[in-house]
Amino acid sequence: MPRPRKCRRVCRLPENEGFLPLSPGAARQPVILNVDEYEAIRLIDLEGLSQEECGDYMRIARTTVQQIYSSGRKKLAQALVEGLPLRIAGGDFSLCDGTEQRCCRRNCHRRQGGNLKNVEDLQQGGNANEDSPTP
Repeated sequence: MPRPRKCRRVCRLPENEGFLPLSPGAARQPVILNVDEYEAIRLIDLEGLSQEECGDYMRIARTTVQQIYSSGRKKLAQALVEGLPLRIAGGDFSLCDGTEQRCCRRNCHRRQGGNLKNVEDLQQGGNANEDSPTP
């Protein structure tokens, strides 16, 4: 029996739920970037964390971060190169409650008093843990 999947801690939800290409064209299936892939890309590329530090924040192994990060970057590249819409939704994640000492630096959505009304929308299509938002 395989090991159960761990929920990844996400400290900040995306401000945008997706992006559309500028060029008009027929409606095409969007590339779906999971929220945990978004978080790994945000922490590594935007915040400048190492994969090991990212794993500590997301409460997963560095090798798992590497897989999530690689998958997310491939999806971003596909959307950019092929001119496909990008949608951010789903994934296995739990939202940070903002009370921990090591809560993802300055960008924690809860610490900023952000509105979490779109969490349910972002969780649709994934297996996010709705019953326990605390990691």
